[in-house]
Amino acid sequence: MASQEIENLAAALSRLPGLGPRSARRAVLWLVKRRDTALGELAQTLDAVKELLVECATCGNVDTRSPCGICADPKRDERQLCVVEDVSDLWALDRARLFPGKYHVLGGKLSALDGVRPEDLAIDALLGRVEAGGVDEVVLAMNATLEGQTTAHYIAERLEEYPVRITQLAHGLPVGGELDYLDEGTLAQALRARRPVG
Repeated sequence: MASQEIENLAAALSRLPGLGPRSARRAVLWLVKRRDTALGELAQTLDAVKELLVECATCGNVDTRSPCGICADPKRDERQLCVVEDVSDLWALDRARLFPGKYHVLGGKLSALDGVRPEDLAIDALLGRVEAGGVDEVVLAMNATLEGQTTAHYIAERLEEYPVRITQLAHGLPVGGELDYLDEGTLAQALRARRPVG
């Protein structure tokens, strides 16, 4: 048995997404073996991030400064605004480097079951950004879930009074996906979004 402090470290790591108790123990053992280099560096990095972490006042991204690096980037196209549910979605889209514009994080999605209402999300802040002008297109990049699509529909209705183009990410068959392995929802969306060939 390890000491209580080492067990506490393993327990803390096991609460991270993708790490269960066994993976957390392996990570702790790896850190213990490299305590002179990796353990100290990890602790210093975590302390530094903890002190500097802020939520961007403009878009809701998490960074060490506000406005965040994306909002402060003069090369970004301010006329395009991509709306996402969570910071993880923003990071996933931005990692692909395919969207040249800026982002807006809602902080979740509408869900009657979970009690998440429009006023619980950053929808009013989004409308404020659009109302301020300079935005030509709002891309609704919600997850392809019932709640995600409900949220996208609600936002689209709220944006109808503004002179902006409202678009949504395409949903359907993934590249390399085989029909036999896809769920009914993905197949249904792919059929609804079919387009002419040629």
